Amino acid sequence: MSEIESKVRELRELQALIEEAQAEAEAIKDAIKAQMGDSEELRAGEYKITWKSVTTARIDTTALKKALPDVAQAFTRETTTRRFCVA
Repeated sequence: MSEIESKVRELRELQALIEEAQAEAEAIKDAIKAQMGDSEELRAGEYKITWKSVTTARIDTTALKKALPDVAQAFTRETTTRRFCVA
């Protein structure tokens, strides 16, 4: 097995562990949220847990492009990045 193949295998194993840990963390968060119900704050020993509503405003780019395509085009900025993927 080549060195790069070994590194890719190790990377895939670590990514699987991360996904498992994230799923477990989400399950724990869901259990805490269920315990909180409608409360925005909970104290658990030394820990203070908050779960508050947050309102954000975002531009609906699909509607903007449909209603004012020239304005949407004038304020559209393209960026180029490199995407790393292991298949």
